[in-house]
Amino acid sequence: MTPEEFSTVLLVASGVLLLAVLAVRLSVRTGLPSLLLYLGLGLLLGQDGLGVGFDDAQVVQTLGYAALVLILAEGGLTTRWQTIRPAFGPAAVLATLGTVVSIAVTGYAAHWLLGVDWVVAMLIGAVVSSTDAAAVFSVLRQVPLPRRLAGMLEAESGLNDAPVVIAVLALTEVAAGESSHPWWFYALEAVAELAGGTVVGVGVGFAGVFLLRRSALPSSGLYPVAVLALAVGAFAVADVAHASGFIATYLCGLVLGNARLPHRQATRGFAEAFGWLAQIGLFVMLGLLADPSRLPAALGDALLVGLALTLLARPLSVLLSLTPFRLPGRDLAFLSWAGLRGAVPVVLATVPVVAGVPNSQRLFDVVLVLVVVFTLVQAPVLPWLARRLGLALDETRDLDVEVSPLGTLSADVLRVRVVPGSRLAGVEIFELRLPRGSNVTLVARDGGTFVPQQRTVLRAADEILVVTAASERARVEERLQQISRHGKLAGWRR
Repeated sequence: MTPEEFSTVLLVASGVLLLAVLAVRLSVRTGLPSLLLYLGLGLLLGQDGLGVGFDDAQVVQTLGYAALVLILAEGGLTTRWQTIRPAFGPAAVLATLGTVVSIAVTGYAAHWLLGVDWVVAMLIGAVVSSTDAAAVFSVLRQVPLPRRLAGMLEAESGLNDAPVVIAVLALTEVAAGESSHPWWFYALEAVAELAGGTVVGVGVGFAGVFLLRRSALPSSGLYPVAVLALAVGAFAVADVAHASGFIATYLCGLVLGNARLPHRQATRGFAEAFGWLAQIGLFVMLGLLADPSRLPAALGDALLVGLALTLLARPLSVLLSLTPFRLPGRDLAFLSWAGLRGAVPVVLATVPVVAGVPNSQRLFDVVLVLVVVFTLVQAPVLPWLARRLGLALDETRDLDVEVSPLGTLSADVLRVRVVPGSRLAGVEIFELRLPRGSNVTLVARDGGTFVPQQRTVLRAADEILVVTAASERARVEERLQQISRHGKLAGWRR
């Protein structure tokens, strides 16, 4: 590539990226997941559009895995443990047992409806069984969900990628004639890989927390880089150890994202930026790979499989997995409809294509059409369904707290934003009753700043700086979160 050609590529890439960023605003207004707009952009650039030729499924699979690693890392780093903790058990069951049920039911339907053999039918079921919380929350930004549901959707989407990937790889080997192991061998292998990935992810996460808490890096920008490197490194370590790299990445990000690390908010912002970049690049690339002339022929099969998945497999997986947890019927109904599909099924559909499985190109087309059509059908209904079931609540959000260490002074600066709905609004400074050695030193309000007095009343949208001894930082954060949720009398006995 000459320097002139390189400049042209950069110009086109930057233009596509800017269009994709602007498409997010259109996505918010229309209520449709932005991934559909990115996919459409890729189709527009492709061979039948502006003429950009691209048909290398191997490259898509490799770069798709890389994008999924970044997306899962971002998911773990930006997920609040207190949000998913009450729902983690049910979500784990739904992501494992529920996934098995979904694969079995969808595969059975694909065998009878499409006339394919059992292995290919189960492969189709496995490919389309992974859900995407990003797609759900992109259409629910204006309709906040209760924590139990939001946490369950987040945790399920982060956890179910790993078992689905294992199932797809195993079924692809069988379909390609490269393996003849009995079913129980793959079951044991899946359990071992998930267990190994869990150990690696949690281990790398806590090791990273230990190191970063004791490393005074010379620049605040290095902390986000180090955290993301650890999350990506967890994938590599697990993969080399023949464990699940995807579960390792998500759990490592979950540990790091919820640890008391310096510049936590900046790290989350950095991870979100990489997550957006990965999603944009992935779906534009998938749009380039797709052949629009073949997609209409896949519509009928996609509708049949999608109806079986949406109306039968997903509700059954939710019912069988979550009934022991005695969730309300309205929660089960919403979860049954909220299983939107996103990037993972389309990327996994390239696995049998690369492996040379017969009729795998047809499978890819069916999966791509299924994801587009059923996202268009399900996504607009979700806000209405949440309101109809009485689940659309305006809950108080946790505070945004950014921590910056003061180096050799053994002190930290906390930058706290009083978010809408926080009960910090209306509280006077002296009523915070922060631990000894901690003090509110500055308040930013309406474009200006001032040093507060003890009787200064906090307001919504205020940003405050709190200086505290490093040893008291955790107690200060806990105290501020308590008041934000429960008001000035929170913990008054202490």
